[in-house]
Amino acid sequence: MQTLRDIPCGTTVKVTRLTGEGSVKRRIMDMGITKGTSISVRKMAPLGDPVEVTVRGYELSLRKADAEMIIVEVLN
Repeated sequence: MQTLRDIPCGTTVKVTRLTGEGSVKRRIMDMGITKGTSISVRKMAPLGDPVEVTVRGYELSLRKADAEMIIVEVLN
């Protein structure tokens, strides 16, 4: 089981599941990250926080804590 936080730059993944509870999970879903969505990891800050990704055609920065709640599978 890999989370978005574990994925190296330049990799495309597919969301398989979201963990987390209540408003945190809802906020992630409101950003367009839902089951089956493709995410490309673009950049990672030097200390790993935040992670910059491309989701549904737009760029998004996620905190490490949020990226750990997104379970993914590697596509490429």
